[in-house]
Amino acid sequence: MILPVQVHLTLPAWTQQTIDMFRPYRTADEQVGLAIELSRMNVEQGTGGPFGAAVFTEEGRLISIGVNRVIQQSCSVAHAEIMAYMTAQQRLQQFRLNAIGKKITLATSAQPCCQCFGATVWAGIDTLLIGARSEDVESLTGFDEGPLPADWVGELNRRGIHVQRDIQRDAACAALRRYKELQGQIY
Repeated sequence: MILPVQVHLTLPAWTQQTIDMFRPYRTADEQVGLAIELSRMNVEQGTGGPFGAAVFTEEGRLISIGVNRVIQQSCSVAHAEIMAYMTAQQRLQQFRLNAIGKKITLATSAQPCCQCFGATVWAGIDTLLIGARSEDVESLTGFDEGPLPADWVGELNRRGIHVQRDIQRDAACAALRRYKELQGQIY
């Protein structure tokens, strides 16, 4: 047996046909709206869990997107935020995204879990925009979001990452509910 030396993760094909990379997303509402739409489509298409994320420049230019691909890729780190970070890092050829000299925003349909929280600290993000809260995720889907520091928002703020929560929270929760409704039918 040969030891694997490469990891190959992919986003679903539908993302290429439905995402407009040239559209500006100028407001937090538009940016989180895209992340929620990604989470909703991921559920409806049966291509992953109910999570979407997108990386933007300070001007609202879309750099990359991510959707949850854990089950489909047999990879526990294939969360929407991680997929968005990895595709942005590859596109920009930077492991710290804000090293390009621009402020970088991550918009996510739901509060990052403990894994994605850690990745956010290292990815070079200046602003984190969040739809649903972790308690929404846990109560509506049964997922375990893992432990976070008691003052996780303060910890990110101390590291220069501005956090805005509850942006389109109801719409984000609707995507989580839809996942729970379809869970037995799409996987």
